[in-house]
Amino acid sequence: MTVISQLSRTLLALALSVPALAMAGDVIVISHGSLNMPAGDVRDAYIGEKQIEGGTKLVIFDNAAVQKDFLDKVVQVDAAKYSSIWTKKGFREGLNPPAVKATDAEVIAAVKSTPGAVGYVSKAPADVKVVKKF
Repeated sequence: MTVISQLSRTLLALALSVPALAMAGDVIVISHGSLNMPAGDVRDAYIGEKQIEGGTKLVIFDNAAVQKDFLDKVVQVDAAKYSSIWTKKGFREGLNPPAVKATDAEVIAAVKSTPGAVGYVSKAPADVKVVKKF
């Protein structure tokens, strides 16, 4: 085996062992146009600690397509811990977890049509309010 062949195999093995890092992309938090949510409140909204913003009840949407990146970057918990947080919130406070949408397009449509809505996407179109890019 040549040195170049060994190097190629090593690089390929390394690339295959860390696909999540290579695939991680931006997460953009968006909100309904009427909502003025501070970027610092996003995490609290997603763990049920913040439910009202400026007199408007928050309606939170999860995005199944980018949830892992969102939980890693913004909420800073894994999916199991996130589920546990919401299970406890449900029992203790009667809160429901965020509604889950499957794609960016579904989240964008829901956020645009729902006053008080907050969601996250991988790419935000020009016609939504961007709270923060993570």
